[in-house]
Amino acid sequence: MLREPEARRPLRLAAVMTVVSLLAAALVACSGKSSLGPDQQAGSQTPAAASSGPQSGGSLTVAYKDDLATLDPAIGYDWTNWPAEKMVFDGLLDYDKTTNLEPRLADGMPQVSADAKVYTFTLKKGVKFHNGRELKASDVAYTITRVLDPKTKSPGAGFYTGIAGAQEFIDGKATSVSGIKVKDDYSVEFTLAQPDVTFLNKMALNFAFIVPKEEVEKWGDNFGHHPVGTGPFVFKDWVSGQQLTFEKNPGYFMSGLPKLDQVTIQVGVAPEVALLRVEKGELDLMGDPIPAAEYARIKDDPAWKNRLTTQPQVSTIYVAINTQVKPFTDVRVRRALNMAVDKARIVKLMGGRGTVANQILPPLMPGYDKGYQGYSYDPEGAKKLLAEAGYPNGFETTMEAISTDPQPKLAESIQQDLAKIGVKMNLRTLASSTVIDDAGTPKKVPLVWSGGLAWIQDYPDPDDFYGPILGSASAVQGGWNWSWYANPEADRLADQARAMTDKTARMQVIQQLFKKLMDDAVWVPVYNGQYDIAHSEKLQGEPQDFAHPEHTLRYEYLWKAAK
Repeated sequence: MLREPEARRPLRLAAVMTVVSLLAAALVACSGKSSLGPDQQAGSQTPAAASSGPQSGGSLTVAYKDDLATLDPAIGYDWTNWPAEKMVFDGLLDYDKTTNLEPRLADGMPQVSADAKVYTFTLKKGVKFHNGRELKASDVAYTITRVLDPKTKSPGAGFYTGIAGAQEFIDGKATSVSGIKVKDDYSVEFTLAQPDVTFLNKMALNFAFIVPKEEVEKWGDNFGHHPVGTGPFVFKDWVSGQQLTFEKNPGYFMSGLPKLDQVTIQVGVAPEVALLRVEKGELDLMGDPIPAAEYARIKDDPAWKNRLTTQPQVSTIYVAINTQVKPFTDVRVRRALNMAVDKARIVKLMGGRGTVANQILPPLMPGYDKGYQGYSYDPEGAKKLLAEAGYPNGFETTMEAISTDPQPKLAESIQQDLAKIGVKMNLRTLASSTVIDDAGTPKKVPLVWSGGLAWIQDYPDPDDFYGPILGSASAVQGGWNWSWYANPEADRLADQARAMTDKTARMQVIQQLFKKLMDDAVWVPVYNGQYDIAHSEKLQGEPQDFAHPEHTLRYEYLWKAAK
């Protein structure tokens, strides 16, 4: 199902040595091209094409059940925050409508040194923040340094620890990051401790969206509710528990964007209600997943032909097992949970919107092991493992899940499965922000159902399914390593793979790493999902604008038809 990348070199060099040629090839193969097949780029259902073509003007209203936690790109890290943050902010690099890296705030792809460690970015001139000040290279340096600063508590800090001097700065041994240098007002240089074939992908993440220091200092911890960036929309207001409003940036540096004049995010709207409002023409876009029962009702309805966009999702939805909380400190108990969950039933409850997962990497991700079988559904075998671990009569534990449908129903299915092997699981369904906070607190939650939260690829490389969610550096307060797994040998394999430019050899190390994670049973991988976006017939755009593999919604490209 993977498409071989086209040959394109994303590096700007007058002359290249062999090591840079190898790095360029790796960047194209592993980080600069889509991991989706050609038949998956267009989606199985697409919005109706308006005869008059894209139009400017109009407003869009989208609804979610839960309020957003923050619009600070250094902190917000879930699928509801990201597309909203992208309205306000830009990064040096971005993705096209698939997963090809391209310049955004940068005036071209970076220059790379012969040893593949030094990246020099040149900025576009004349780009202005929403407060009217011109973007400068010092803003780029400030942004990445702020993400690395422990005071920020950024869940993305681990992405940038490969920059020279980053760890010394984090540990308080230095007042700045030696590997980040402002060369002049429009050029900034990053020096890595060792080559990293994923570095350009990391510079396209929301954590690297550029922020102005003066606005961060003005608002302090409340910057996330008063965001100022260079993006296509300007943040207008946020009425907590009700709505957020964004207006078109008339001075946006990308010609013709955005198309819309205004975007309003309404919160506190149940998915069933949101879908009904879309049907009645009262709402343009449904932000949350369509409830399974409703999806079964509308998926083949001719009336929904031009109002439902379906795209593959490079994701794995899982149960995170806290390896630091008893009895899950015992790998036999964790393996028992893997054997106890009836994954096929959960996919059925989802209305067939997904496939059973047998490993951490999703099928569309490079490094996915087609020959790996995983743990089979075997409740009796699970009971035997629990008995061997000293729990012949099971035990009691707790799992948290978000309260947005269909997640409670899916979590209840897991609860029933565990009851069959003697495990009494108390289920707590909460707002997404609460689940994220609790899961990112040491030893607070034994089990977390990631449905509606994680894990959708940040960038098209298997490193993204280790570093931010299973690497030791992300096992910190506020991090997304909800299994609190910290294994030096796994980290070593990940570091080794990150520096490898031989694609075949790199994938062998990747498979070794992810086989180890499955042996250690850090998750119960349950299913690989898909996007199903419900929207009004007037709301137009390409399928990738409704369900982009990196950004989900790309608001700047959406537009409203007059009729």
